[in-house]
Amino acid sequence: MDEVLLRNLTPSVLTVLVRRGADFAAAEDAVQDALVEALRVWAADPPRDAKGWLVTAAWRRFLDATRADTARRRREDRVEEEPAPGPAPAVDDTLQLYFLCAHPSLTPASAVALTLRAVGGLTTRQIAEAYLVPEATMAQRISRAKRTVSGVRFDRPGDVATVLRVLYLVFNEGYSGDVDLAAEAIRLTRQLAARFDHPEVAGLLALMLLHHARRAARTASDGSLVPLAEQDRGRWDTASIAEGVGILQAALARDRLGEFQAQAAIAALHADAPTAEETDWVQIVEWYDELTRLTDSPVVRLNRAVAVGEADGPRAGLAALAALDASLPRHSAVAAYLHERDGDLATAARLYVEAAHKAPNLAERDHLTRQAARLNARGCR
Repeated sequence: MDEVLLRNLTPSVLTVLVRRGADFAAAEDAVQDALVEALRVWAADPPRDAKGWLVTAAWRRFLDATRADTARRRREDRVEEEPAPGPAPAVDDTLQLYFLCAHPSLTPASAVALTLRAVGGLTTRQIAEAYLVPEATMAQRISRAKRTVSGVRFDRPGDVATVLRVLYLVFNEGYSGDVDLAAEAIRLTRQLAARFDHPEVAGLLALMLLHHARRAARTASDGSLVPLAEQDRGRWDTASIAEGVGILQAALARDRLGEFQAQAAIAALHADAPTAEETDWVQIVEWYDELTRLTDSPVVRLNRAVAVGEADGPRAGLAALAALDASLPRHSAVAAYLHERDGDLATAARLYVEAAHKAPNLAERDHLTRQAARLNARGCR
């Protein structure tokens, strides 16, 4: 064991913890604990990255100490405060944290990014992918947000629209990404709907329920992705679909259309079709037109191109796709699908391979690779 190395590393490890937000005294305690652990285990199992090992161990000890201190103070507060008579209020600290991180001193985009990182548990990479920006850009945005709220009193919570945006992105990551956050996002959105009588809150809850209803059918027994058109609709959760449709209909009746209601309407049309062939693609295109008007999002336009390809034929879909930036996430996958529908299997196979290289997760990459292999095999016959 090189104790000189440990002493030399201590200042830099301490600096990392302080930069991450630990106060100096707590950081010193955590680093000392990590050094003691290093002395105990490194002789038998020396790490390849000594500094990285110490930073990880010290940060874990700091988090453990912080959680223990928070829990202790909560227990003391409960002992000192006499609860009011009657049923306990349904207060959720997590939802309150979402509101506090959506602070008025931040722009909506920065508030969403900070909340996703600090409360939602998403990585900077995952947040950057959701925003279609480079990871370095998102890291700078989150750092600026932290500096902006440093020392600010969190006594003025942010607005509902920002919290809705955060919950939507958390759900999307849980629904299609590496971290299972979808059920938690639904739980918090239910609480939000109970607190705020707003059609867009209802629209987001309906959208989540309708998408989550298909979850059991989205993967095969081997973990591979099953596209919507090939899913066993008998595995869809009909109770969640019925609840989502009911919530959506009540929201639409208020004639205050927003993007989440429009997205939920598209999901409801998919859920209403007994088979993929019976999907009302013409009406879906109309809802995408509404959604484009509301958001002008390139991702919405990409999805609209797919719907146009189904409603009016693959060449119409390719024409709609041609107006979009080819660097958009999943652009290659959409192009591959439409070219396959148009009978150009060689181009489709090449684009599936290209899309697989750009896929954001392993399951999607494997699916796209299999699609390319399937078309290449057909071309060899």
